Amino acid sequence: MRPLTEEETKTLFTKLSHYIGNNIVHLVDRSDAPHVFRLHRDRVYYVSEAVSVARPNLISLGTCFGKYSKTGKFRLHITALDHLAQYAKYKVWIKPNGELPFLYGNHIVKAHLGRITDDTPEHAGVAVMSMSNVPLGFGVTARSTIDTRKLDPTSIIVFHQADVGEYLRDEDTLF
Repeated sequence: MRPLTEEETKTLFTKLSHYIGNNIVHLVDRSDAPHVFRLHRDRVYYVSEAVSVARPNLISLGTCFGKYSKTGKFRLHITALDHLAQYAKYKVWIKPNGELPFLYGNHIVKAHLGRITDDTPEHAGVAVMSMSNVPLGFGVTARSTIDTRKLDPTSIIVFHQADVGEYLRDEDTLF
């Protein structure tokens, strides 16, 4: 387990800023306990700064935020959802009849949209929540908030990126 290089950190923060904006500061500069990002086998973990574990004894540590692909791109995992939902700049709430299709990996259509944060731009990262404020996943908006009002009920509003159903679908490769 090693610290991220400057290029890896830039790639990670660029991806995270797409979803949480300037709230990255709250992830790094925590008052309760300092946390850092560490890399282990192409996966990025968010761990307490005071943790030290020998390599042979290490399986997993902290929260896995995602992994780097072989081409150097960063892909967020669903395991980062708690942090993304807490600090998300834009959020989308879906109706109960739209939760199951989203959890099966489908995009969110306007008919399933309950609420959306005001002034959400097009292609912005959003946290997807149930109407009772339970985080279900995250995605990317297909249209801005203003454009959403003009669309028909079958139009896609949010492109699916990850959902909590992945814990079951991808349990072999997730960790």
